[in-house]
Amino acid sequence: MSDIVQRETVRRDAARGEIAPRAVAIQPGTAELGSVRVRAYSGGMLVADADPPLLVWEHRFYPQYFFAPAELRAGLRPAGPGRRSRSLGPSELFDVVVPDGAAGERVLPGAAQRYPQAPLAALRDAVTLDWSALDTWLAEEEVIHTHARDPYVRVDAMPSNRHVRVVAGGEVVAESRRPVVLVQSGQPPRYYLPQVDVRMDLLTPTDTVSYCAYKGTAAYWTVRVGDLRLRDVVWGYDTPLREGLRIAGMVCFWQEKNPDLEVWVDGERVGRS
Repeated sequence: MSDIVQRETVRRDAARGEIAPRAVAIQPGTAELGSVRVRAYSGGMLVADADPPLLVWEHRFYPQYFFAPAELRAGLRPAGPGRRSRSLGPSELFDVVVPDGAAGERVLPGAAQRYPQAPLAALRDAVTLDWSALDTWLAEEEVIHTHARDPYVRVDAMPSNRHVRVVAGGEVVAESRRPVVLVQSGQPPRYYLPQVDVRMDLLTPTDTVSYCAYKGTAAYWTVRVGDLRLRDVVWGYDTPLREGLRIAGMVCFWQEKNPDLEVWVDGERVGRS
């Protein structure tokens, strides 16, 4: 394939009689033109500015931003070969050299990557930047976190009156008729419960954290009932991003992680391990 797609989706054939778990699937190696301006900064210095960048799915989970040489505001210095991508081929690494005023320059080792043999010709001169090597990413004027956002992912958080009951070791850990149901593309629905409806005395905070580009940073708890310990089966977002504002301060139970954790919704057990 030699051109950038406007939109490329793969849909299951309805004639096969199958219900797709996710009707839109992006194939690795797909590239499309983004729709918003994206900038990347290091120490307050602009490193890349594209309006818009390319969105490239090296794998199926989420896209990466790719910048043309003219969209870079920092220098590149060859740093040797990089890993080989199954969808984009062999890669080259570059140190990113950032002008730094009186200090001269700062070097971000191996922070840029190029795929000179990519199947798509438009990618062969473009580079992608190591997300964690840059300290600030902006889509228009909004800070974005963790990785590039997928334009085909939608997150909805909806108040509900479903009856949610959580049981561990025969003990009711939580029971609520006012959950917020969060639905994210390609994921099962998650039921977030107010802490006043949860036996927080049975939950012990852990050091585990996870990061979501759409919801923010999650903290975790272990459920302790008698001698039963179910580590990191509860999470919550104290200060979620805009898509998750309705779940702020609530908690969610990860029933797939451990069969000893039961989540019942309107009398039906959901998400068995």
